[in-house]
Amino acid sequence: MAEKGRQVRQKRYPPYLKGDHPVRSRLFPFVSRSFVPSVFTVMNMVCGYVSIVLSGENSFVWACWFIIFAAFFDTIDGFIARVTNSTSDFGIELDSLSDLVSFGAAPAYLIYKFGLNGLPGISGIVFSSFLMIGSGLRLARFNISMIGYSKESFSGLPTPAQALTIAGFVLWMKAEPLFTGKALQELLAWLATVLALLMVSKVNYDALPKPTVEAFRQQPLQMFFYGAALFSVPVFHAKAFFLAMLLYILLGVIRSLNLLFRKWQT
Repeated sequence: MAEKGRQVRQKRYPPYLKGDHPVRSRLFPFVSRSFVPSVFTVMNMVCGYVSIVLSGENSFVWACWFIIFAAFFDTIDGFIARVTNSTSDFGIELDSLSDLVSFGAAPAYLIYKFGLNGLPGISGIVFSSFLMIGSGLRLARFNISMIGYSKESFSGLPTPAQALTIAGFVLWMKAEPLFTGKALQELLAWLATVLALLMVSKVNYDALPKPTVEAFRQQPLQMFFYGAALFSVPVFHAKAFFLAMLLYILLGVIRSLNLLFRKWQT
């Protein structure tokens, strides 16, 4: 009878993970191991929503920062899930929904309010929607078949990288308005189009390495680049942040073209 009661509770509260300790389940009937990483995932979603609200109020700098905060929480939730061995289907689905808000809708609305709304007709809506569409397709492909994911690399530009590129560019333009008016609008349109295409492409991108001794030994050049990019941000501010993201994008494209050329030669 007790076993049957536990099975009913499992069905009633889907966040339970298979193998949860029965004593802990009785003491905390609403909490499972997946609860803690899910809190950070929800914070990711909340940051994305706040970014959208701030973009609507033309607070573009803070809108960018909340996209950056969302990326931070997106990194933390995955790390905690792996450390606590609490990965679940529920967490994966929640993570993708949060990513669509924070790295799809938020940057799309950000660039629309920042400049694309000045394009004639519905052009601004169309170009900004590319980021939303690209993010949705990228996340859907990941969810249904796990295509594009391994421990070392991604197939297609990751949605957080796309969103951080947009945030870095807007922060740079707010600090140093090199492009204004029509030039800014055209640049944003091109940026949205290219980033959307890269998300749904098969261009291979490295996962960010963990700062461990083994990582420095196996990938010294890559770790040096990431370290230099990190320390350049406080010195050169938004410009360095955007250029670091741009370099990450270009390295993936160059490497994929190089591999394609080698295959063509053979």
